[in-house]
Amino acid sequence: MSMLEKLAVSLALTLGVSVAGAADAPRLGQPIAPNDLASWDISIGPDGSGLPLGSGTPSQGAAVYAAHGCAACHGEKGSGGPSGPLVGGGPLNTTDRDPVKLIGNYWPYATTIFDYTRRAMPWQQPKTLTNDEVYALTAYILALNKIIGENDAMNAETLPKVKMPNRDGFISKYPEKH
Repeated sequence: MSMLEKLAVSLALTLGVSVAGAADAPRLGQPIAPNDLASWDISIGPDGSGLPLGSGTPSQGAAVYAAHGCAACHGEKGSGGPSGPLVGGGPLNTTDRDPVKLIGNYWPYATTIFDYTRRAMPWQQPKTLTNDEVYALTAYILALNKIIGENDAMNAETLPKVKMPNRDGFISKYPEKH
């Protein structure tokens, strides 16, 4: 019997024992209640589907940015730090082998900023910002990149309408998921 055949027989026996023994296995745990899942089911679509209630302006976002110490990672006014800049980056073109891909020149949807910020920031305490704080930070970052005005409020209605500079030029690495 070849090594491959021995492996196949061994795998079949293992699976057979596991499947047969599963009926007698203890029933640990319990089904997840919809309310328990809700705090993790927070995906935001490019069209704004899933955006929560709330709102924020760039000036409110500047205060949130300062209060949560965002400059420690992203620099003053998003200019750059250990975790990189949030502002800047020139136009993307096909001749540049290693272009700087930032919010203002790369991402196609403003809703992505909200989604990522809500899930991952601040890095040491993700998912602790309120919806209003996330809208405000999103507005602040968009205003720093001169994509929206200094007085524009972001909310579930206005955020999906923001036309990002690279919306029509974005080429997804995974087009089937875009």
